Amino acid sequence: MKIKIPTLTALFVVASVGFMGAAGIAGAADEWFVLSQQALNPASPSIEIKSEGGRWEKDVKQVKFSVEGGDVEVTQAVLHWDNRPDDTVAVGTIKSGGETAPSDAPMRKARLKGVTVQYKVLGEAPATLKVWGYD
Repeated sequence: MKIKIPTLTALFVVASVGFMGAAGIAGAADEWFVLSQQALNPASPSIEIKSEGGRWEKDVKQVKFSVEGGDVEVTQAVLHWDNRPDDTVAVGTIKSGGETAPSDAPMRKARLKGVTVQYKVLGEAPATLKVWGYD
């Protein structure tokens, strides 16, 4: 069976375009989004943020925290994964407008059920903690 060069070239071009289009669609979903945000009470030493659906139902590849308002010292953050062991993350001080380094999800992708954070608000400014997911 003979395959003509123009036919072979056309097949190669169509396959290449299809592959690049699929890769572009898969790569387009990779972005950071806010899973939840909550105001921190200076009188309270910890906060528990539970899953409420929506974005929480989505698998994420990584999780990070950010703070707006005042500076916050996070002594411990526990990520509660669905069907995976909890993961304890050492965070440290997050400056206002700053964020933490991302933490990888177990098994490359997982669903986060909730987060428990032990913290201390530094200073008098009110602070808001944001939990980010990367998909």
